[in-house]
Amino acid sequence: MYNFMLMLHSIFRWLVVLAALAAAGKACIGWLGKHSWTRLDDRLGFFFTLGMDLQVLIGVILYFVSPLIHQAFGNLSAAMADSSVRFFTFFHWLLILVAVALAHMGRSRSRKAQGDAGKFRTAALFYGLSILVLLIAIPWPFDLGRPWLRF
Repeated sequence: MYNFMLMLHSIFRWLVVLAALAAAGKACIGWLGKHSWTRLDDRLGFFFTLGMDLQVLIGVILYFVSPLIHQAFGNLSAAMADSSVRFFTFFHWLLILVAVALAHMGRSRSRKAQGDAGKFRTAALFYGLSILVLLIAIPWPFDLGRPWLRF
């Protein structure tokens, strides 16, 4: 189960990143181009937040079946000394929760904002911040030695 969930989490992350870039990119284009807010703009935000939620669900399951996490909680002082283990045990999921909260705030606030420019500006700001935190939270191959995709 662990290997399957890890593979699913690895592959699905790129779908979430694509959804994030689509939602934020369309919001920036709409804001700067003074476009009208459409159903597509709302749907892109929906799919971005839905993808984030599903990825978190997969991540929570993965967290509880991960041998790395079990090992880390078996010896917390050793886990804190290893940057990779420390990242996955504490920082990865905390940063992801911040990114998810920003995405949801962006969708909710953009739907309630007054005028098309306000909707686009709000979505662009919150989705952009969410992407920034998301990119910090991703275990990159050049940083933690994790592969781009797991199969």
